[in-house]
Amino acid sequence: MFTRTLLCLALASPWALADSPAQALHQRLIVLDSHLDTPMQLARPGWDITQRHRYQDDLSQVDLPRMKEGGLDGGFWAIFTPQGPLTAEGRTLASEHGLAVLARIRDLLGAHPDDFALALTAGDVPAIVARGQRVVFISMENAQPLAADPARLHTYYRQGLRMLGLVHSANNDFADSATALPQWRGLSPAGRELVAEANRLGILLDVSHASDQVFDQVLALSRAPIIASHSSSRAITAHPRNLDDRRLRQLAARGGVVQVNSFPSDLINLAPNPERDKALGPLYREFRLAASMSPEQVSDLAERIRQVEARYPQPRASLDDYLRHLLHILEVVGPDHVGIGADWDGGGGVQGLEDVAQLPRITQRLLAAGYSEADLAKIWGGNLLRVLDAAQAVGAGLPAKGR
Repeated sequence: MFTRTLLCLALASPWALADSPAQALHQRLIVLDSHLDTPMQLARPGWDITQRHRYQDDLSQVDLPRMKEGGLDGGFWAIFTPQGPLTAEGRTLASEHGLAVLARIRDLLGAHPDDFALALTAGDVPAIVARGQRVVFISMENAQPLAADPARLHTYYRQGLRMLGLVHSANNDFADSATALPQWRGLSPAGRELVAEANRLGILLDVSHASDQVFDQVLALSRAPIIASHSSSRAITAHPRNLDDRRLRQLAARGGVVQVNSFPSDLINLAPNPERDKALGPLYREFRLAASMSPEQVSDLAERIRQVEARYPQPRASLDDYLRHLLHILEVVGPDHVGIGADWDGGGGVQGLEDVAQLPRITQRLLAAGYSEADLAKIWGGNLLRVLDAAQAVGAGLPAKGR
């Protein structure tokens, strides 16, 4: 691990990629990200995914021009629902929100059929990429939209859902979050049934954001391999969202995959800064409503966030920090069980890796660290497709509920 890390960090100029062998290789690979929060952008008035945007202007990190530049062929587009109260009203609001985001993704596909295509199986991907389209798998981050009626999982499945993240940053009706005090001591009874039903449908189970107990229980209960769609290494940074080496090995032993996250606070240890947190908290809550804002309002919000960050500076996570996590996890479980889930448009991105246009930098650094083209093919998409295929194969072999 130490030798590969030094090689990777010692590159003199990680930014010069134009016409390089690394860039050419990157563009040849099928490159998928397992966690794109870009559906949050799609409802913004006047925001066009086919036009190039800048993070500095509108806080977006993914659009069609930048996907092409960065060689990103697509991935899992998340139906993310912020966690609300565990009440009848809260469950209804979550249900409505989830269906609205699903409709947003389906509208993207309908509005841009030449540029984006729905994928339902791993086998769909090569043909989509060969046609020059971007791959749209559908995932769910936070299963709370199902709390009012768990049978609605079948509705989402019929509309294309192929990955299910059980919980987000607060406990829900199904599971405990990694960043909340335990409520269920892992999965709730409804959560256990949801795991079983996802297995029956061949939906890939995602344990990112889940507590350690949830991780352990899902790994034990699931008949299929599971995924952590956007997580990093607890051995490097002791954040509760990250996975420790023992659990990484357990995940790999069951055929699973960890997709490495670029969320800055997961990558580096930061000293407490309550004044900064107090100032940024309302702005981040405002950002969750950005879909209802005009471009001018979003630009103003971005500027206010920059002003707070300048007023209360703290160390910035960098591409080197990201590579420390990625290389460590690769050393722990090997290139058959690692992928990329950077959390674009959901808070991911670090200095030197600010948006998807810069993804080839990861390829360059991994090549310098001694990983082969075959390894990179697995890391950039092969492992993700393999674990999805395995989940669907398990589902095909299980009897339907009630039989």
